[in-house]
Amino acid sequence: MKQTKLSPFIYFLNIAILILGNSLATRAQESSLLTGAERPELYLKLLEGKKVGIVANQTSILPQSDNTHVVDYLLSRGVQVEKVFVPEHGFRGNADAGEKVDNTVDSKTGLPIISLYGNNKKPTPAQIQDLDILIFDLQDVGIRFFTYISTMHYLMEAAAENGKKVLIFDRPNPNGNYIAGPVRKEGYESFVGMHPIPIVHGLTVGELAQMINGEKWLKAGIKADLEVIPVANWDHQDSYSLPIKPSPNLPNDLSIKLYPSTCFFEGTIISLGRGTHFPFQVYGYPDPNFGDFTFTPVSIDGMSKTPPHQDQKCYGVDLRNESMTHKFTLAYLLDAYQKSGKGQSFFNNFFNTLAGTDQLKKMIMEGKTEAEITASWESDLEKYKVLRTKYLIYD
Repeated sequence: MKQTKLSPFIYFLNIAILILGNSLATRAQESSLLTGAERPELYLKLLEGKKVGIVANQTSILPQSDNTHVVDYLLSRGVQVEKVFVPEHGFRGNADAGEKVDNTVDSKTGLPIISLYGNNKKPTPAQIQDLDILIFDLQDVGIRFFTYISTMHYLMEAAAENGKKVLIFDRPNPNGNYIAGPVRKEGYESFVGMHPIPIVHGLTVGELAQMINGEKWLKAGIKADLEVIPVANWDHQDSYSLPIKPSPNLPNDLSIKLYPSTCFFEGTIISLGRGTHFPFQVYGYPDPNFGDFTFTPVSIDGMSKTPPHQDQKCYGVDLRNESMTHKFTLAYLLDAYQKSGKGQSFFNNFFNTLAGTDQLKKMIMEGKTEAEITASWESDLEKYKVLRTKYLIYD
């Protein structure tokens, strides 16, 4: 039988219909998705008559209720919220990375705001002694060095030590559909690497909290009295577009996808775009050898006040056309290292802390390829994948 050849118009019409169908399917899934905070039928009874403390910030919203903040919602339902604890970047999410976050009072509710970033990363007994239950509700991005999960660890530890219950309002992981990168090694524990997990760990905060408890990673192997309020109508293979940026320098979905790949530049001489409005989506250095694309980091209040290479023209690579299906790669790091010709001086003292091991830096300096480097951590990843299955809430 003779096959009819489609006209170019019909061909492209079919492609457009397919794309539109996929987009509508994604929107339908997102409209039915409910975060833990949006499932009051599962938690309001637990909060009745309780004095509540909550870890929250600008991401702690109810997307299906006009982005109402969870603190405002709980108060409207008669929940006795006594105080709010805040992580890196503060309550409104406008503090730079590493910037001191002070204790204050919320102007809208009059609630005390207690910083859990800086010298006081763990709630003190005095700060929680008058509370019955502690809620954690922050939007994570699924990457080991994103510090919200370290704040969760310390909250669980303080609760366990002081006999308080912890309630996790779970949220989707926008990088939750895969696992990649080196597993953090013993001796490289830090606030950007508290747990022996890969860089891309493939867990929601609720699942990770269960792993922390189950593997006895809290101090002295203690366990928190933990309950997770799960997300509805989401699993790890579903995409998720964050309704609000999780931190000042992760301004959009692409930056979140690129974050595990480009954050390594924090441990090098290279700029990853801090001081621009597209951080984690470009990289460069004040040397034309690094590429044709140029950008000049400047001080931006609320994003980066003193960015690397401030007011210097940087030459490099623009990643803003990368696919939204992007997954972790060492390609950008290896490219910049080779172009630099600087050897050891390409790195700073933070690199091994970010990597969670000294082996990555050594292999890069030995001239290993990406395939050779990633093969070196496959055994650890396979063991981790087996461990992960014990704590999965979402298939």
